[in-house]
Amino acid sequence: MLAFESPLATSARTSTSCNVLLRELQQIWSDIGESEADKDRMLLELERECLEVYRRKVEEAANAKARLHQSVAAKEAEVATLMAALGQLNLHSPIQKEKKMAPLKEKLASITPLLEDLRTKKEERRKQFADIKNQIEKISGEISGYNYPNDTMISCLTLEDQDLSLRRLTEFQTRLQTLQKEKSDRLHKVLEYVNEVHLLCGVLGLDFAQTVSDVHPSLQRANQEQSTNISNGTFEGLEQTINKLKTERRIRMQKLKDIAGQLFELWNLMDSPQAEKNVFSRATSILRLSEPEVTEPGVLSTEMIEQASTEVERLTKLKASRMKELVLKRRSEMENICRMTHIKPDASTSAEKSNALIDSGLVDPSELLANIEAQITKVKDEALSRKEIMDRIDRWLLACEEENWLEDYNQDENRYNAGRGAHINLKRAEKARITVTKIPAIVDNLINRTLAWEEEKRALFLYDGERLVSILEDYKLTRKQREEEKKRCRDQKKIQDLLLTEREAIYGSKPSPRKSNSFRKTNGYRANGNGSMTPSTPRRNSVGGATPEVLTPRSYSGRQNGYFKEMRRLSTAPINFVAISKEDTVSTYTSVCDSELGSPPHS
Repeated sequence: MLAFESPLATSARTSTSCNVLLRELQQIWSDIGESEADKDRMLLELERECLEVYRRKVEEAANAKARLHQSVAAKEAEVATLMAALGQLNLHSPIQKEKKMAPLKEKLASITPLLEDLRTKKEERRKQFADIKNQIEKISGEISGYNYPNDTMISCLTLEDQDLSLRRLTEFQTRLQTLQKEKSDRLHKVLEYVNEVHLLCGVLGLDFAQTVSDVHPSLQRANQEQSTNISNGTFEGLEQTINKLKTERRIRMQKLKDIAGQLFELWNLMDSPQAEKNVFSRATSILRLSEPEVTEPGVLSTEMIEQASTEVERLTKLKASRMKELVLKRRSEMENICRMTHIKPDASTSAEKSNALIDSGLVDPSELLANIEAQITKVKDEALSRKEIMDRIDRWLLACEEENWLEDYNQDENRYNAGRGAHINLKRAEKARITVTKIPAIVDNLINRTLAWEEEKRALFLYDGERLVSILEDYKLTRKQREEEKKRCRDQKKIQDLLLTEREAIYGSKPSPRKSNSFRKTNGYRANGNGSMTPSTPRRNSVGGATPEVLTPRSYSGRQNGYFKEMRRLSTAPINFVAISKEDTVSTYTSVCDSELGSPPHS
């Protein structure tokens, strides 16, 4: 390859070549015989043609330079635009300053790779934006129900792509993450709603797939082609469906509870076997459950309700054929409750009257049974309000039993013997004496409580048909008379002892009447299993005895209130001891007072 020559050397060589050719041309013109004028004319033409060639070459060079300059400027502008769009610093400016005087081709060669690199980055950035845009549009469409959202970020990306910077890409990514989180929350919420719908449909026995498809087809798991719709419309549809199902559950549950209550009532009336009840255990299990606790599939289905209703109808028909038996049974149950609570039962529904009414056909057996049921409810309520007083009555009766036991115990002449169980009876006697001293306070407190109850209820407190206050007042009066008789007995015993002492002084020693077998009373004790002695039967004095019997509500109910009148007569009429003969008086008081003589000194 030849070395490049300098412009001066090239110009000198060109000038020498032109002079040689010019001389050769002039020699040819001379040989031809051209005139000087033709020679000058031809030289001018030749000079003009040379200038034209130079001018054309200059223009071509200038045009090439302009094109190069335009290309460099265009690429530099594109580089600047791409850098601005990508949000990068203008790295080309320092290069341009350094190569400000560099030839255009060199500038073009240096800027072309940078431009290609920026174009590649722009295309990649556009793909990133396009991918994020598609995801945002998809999620926004799912949230909005596939209506075109008024999203300014998407609109800007659609209309212009001048801003492809990392800052804007980060904004889009943040927006996408926000939408993804919202989508996740909405999907979770939709899943909760769908699960609740599934649970309710299972309990009610409804078609779950059809139910959710009515809200939106995408909610059905079988439809995998369409993504799950998570729009507000879907939420509203699911909420309305859930409220509708809950309302239906509430209605069916109340209906089934009513039916189950009727079943229990009929089962109790008809004494249905347990195997028959077990068939409807699922239906009756809801009685003890609240609405949210009912989760067993099909327990509130229409089939279950219809099955239970059919059973109620069957038992109702069976009940109609056995109504008379049921009426008497419920009446007997009411009488048992009244007997245990010492309440006088309503005589309007007695067994005799109920039989007569049913046989005559004047009264519907169902109405009669309902009347008895109402009476049972009334008796139970009354028994509940009387419970406190009845507990105090039991306490009083137990104290009276202990008093009777103590009296019989004091009559036992062998009570202090070191026999088996003697120490147990001694301890019981000590406790009984303490209990007996509390009887007056127990009675007074019971009277006050009863009067307060009567004032509150504005009704008399009856115990087996008699007013309890009257029974207690009579008891207090009888107890007082009894204490007075005991005092008279003790005084009479002292007089008798003086008479016996005088007779012994006059006639000599004689057996004491108290030790005679004719005056001894049969011991009413029997040995129980633990060795202690208990009375075989409660002691009851005869009407002609000196001491009237102390009556309690049990003695009232045991004698069917007949003895109550007798006791009233005894308690109001004083006993005339003068009318009794002297021997009968001695015999009677000797018999009655044996217990006093046998009692320990402190009793």
